Amino acid sequence: MAVSAQQSLRRLTIIVAMQWMGATLGLPLLPLFLEQRRGTASLVGLVMASFFLAGVATQFLFGRVSDRFGRRRVLVLGLVSYGVASMSYLLPVGAGWFAVTRAVQGASAGAIEVASLSAVAALFSEQTRGRAVSKILAAQLFGIAVGPLVGSAASVGDLGWAFFATGLASLAAAFVASRITLGDRAYSATPLPKLRWSNQLRGALMAAVASGLVIGVYEGCWTLLLHAHHATTLQIRLSWTMFALPWVALARVGGWLADHGNRRVTALAGLISGALFLALYPHVHNNVVMLFLGSVESIGAALSVPSISSLMSQGASDHELGRRQGLYTTSSTGALAVAAGLSGVLFTINTALPFAAAAAASIAFALTTLYWWRHVEGRVPHP
Repeated sequence: MAVSAQQSLRRLTIIVAMQWMGATLGLPLLPLFLEQRRGTASLVGLVMASFFLAGVATQFLFGRVSDRFGRRRVLVLGLVSYGVASMSYLLPVGAGWFAVTRAVQGASAGAIEVASLSAVAALFSEQTRGRAVSKILAAQLFGIAVGPLVGSAASVGDLGWAFFATGLASLAAAFVASRITLGDRAYSATPLPKLRWSNQLRGALMAAVASGLVIGVYEGCWTLLLHAHHATTLQIRLSWTMFALPWVALARVGGWLADHGNRRVTALAGLISGALFLALYPHVHNNVVMLFLGSVESIGAALSVPSISSLMSQGASDHELGRRQGLYTTSSTGALAVAAGLSGVLFTINTALPFAAAAAASIAFALTTLYWWRHVEGRVPHP
C-alpha cells in the first residue's frame, strides 16, 4: 500500500505542477489584459472575483461528489473544463465577457483542488499526511514559479495565446489523471454518512478565511500596485516566481513540522506573518525590495500551510474527506472572492486601503483559532 500511495502521489504532483504552470502562464498580466479590453479597475476586480465566486458555489458539491463517486472522476472533469475555458481568451470580446471564462475556470480549479488534496488525505495516515500534503503544495508553487517565466515571451496583447497554452497543459494533465489511482472506494448505493463537525475543522475553516482574505487582495490588486509603482512586466512576473521558489525549497520542512511539531502554533504563526506582510507592501516603493520581501513572506506560508491542511483532515474518516476539503476550500475561496471583489474598489480610493483592511480582518479570523483549537492535540502521536 505504501508503494502504491507513493506512486500515486508522484503522479499527482506532476498533474498539479502541469496544471498550475499552465494556469499562471499569463495570469500575472491578466489585469492589464482586461484593462486593454476596456476594463476599469472595478471591473477588473469583479472579473477576478468571478473565479472565486464560482468556486464558492461548487467546491462543497465537488467534495460530496468525490466522496460518493470517486476523486479521479472529479479531477479529470476539472482539468478538462479548465483547459477548454482557458482557450476562450483568444476570443475578441470585451473585458466583461471574461467573467464567464473566469467562472468556469474557478469551478474547475475548485474541483481539481478538492480532488487532489482529499486524495492525499485518503492515501496517507495522519502521521505522514503533512509531508504528503506539502509535496502537493510544492507542486502548485513550482507551477507558479515556472509558469510566469515560461509565459514571459507573451506581451499583454498576445496573452490570449498564453492562455491557449494553458488549455493544452490542462488537457495533458487530464490525460495523466485518467490513468492513476486516488484512493477511491468502490461505489456504493448507501447514502453517505452525516459529516461530523469538530473543533479541528471549525478552526481550520477560520484559518482558511484568514488566508483567503490575504490572497484575494493579491489576486485583485497586486499587479495594479506594482504597476502603480512603475514596475516592468518582467518584475511583475518575477514577483510570482520570487514568492514561489522559497516555498518549493522549504516544502519538506513544512511537511515535517506538520507531522512532528505543534500544528496549532505553526499554523497561527504563519497566518499572522502573512497578514503583516500584506499590510507592509503598499509602503515599500522599491520594486526590487518588494520582490525579496515576497520571498521572505513565502517562508512563513511554506512552514504553516501543511499544518493547517493537516488539522482540517485530522480525525476524519475516508468517506468525509472530500466534503471536509470542500468546506475548507469554500471558506478560503469565499474570502478570496470578497477580498478580490472589494479590493479593486478600495484601490481606487487609496492604494494602501485594501491591503490594510484585509490584513486587519485576516488577523481577527486567525486569532479565533486560539478558541477553536484550545483543546485540540497539536502534535500527532507517533507509534
